[in-house]
Amino acid sequence: MLSLTLNGRAHDVVPGSTLIDLIAHTTGRTLSADGTPADKGRLGIAVAVDSTVVPRSRWHAMELADGQSVEIITAMQGG
Repeated sequence: MLSLTLNGRAHDVVPGSTLIDLIAHTTGRTLSADGTPADKGRLGIAVAVDSTVVPRSRWHAMELADGQSVEIITAMQGG
């Protein structure tokens, strides 16, 4: 297992997991290779790895590494 930090907490992932795998697991939604939900709904999140925002188009290609820090930020309406 690989150990990383997800939203400030320790989290283990299987070696070879990609960012899109982690996002799908965390959100509980099936995602297409381009990062869009298979159900065609809105996802409404932004993702940063080691303090760098990762564009949705790169989620499927970014393999996770031991020790990384991942932040998944959900957009919320209101103020």
